[in-house]
Amino acid sequence: MIEGESRTSGIVLHKGPEGQSETGIWICTPGYWNCHVTRDEFCHFLLGRCTYTHESGDVIEITPDTTAFFPQDWKGTCRVHETIRKVYMIR
Repeated sequence: MIEGESRTSGIVLHKGPEGQSETGIWICTPGYWNCHVTRDEFCHFLLGRCTYTHESGDVIEITPDTTAFFPQDWKGTCRVHETIRKVYMIR
């Protein structure tokens, strides 16, 4: 954590063989932290507002109904402004 005390919750809806893929719902309260995506992740954000900033400086603004893809080894920061809820798939 860089700032705040984010709390996370959610549910795993499906886990593939040997944990190679995963689908679920993830909820996170406000905070700011370093982020490293270790496997490809596709997300559809249902609620909330946050900002992902890649280490290159590219910014992704997230609002409800935003979809995003984070490739394996994506690195940067995440700042949750309003509690987010997303549906995700990791492969």
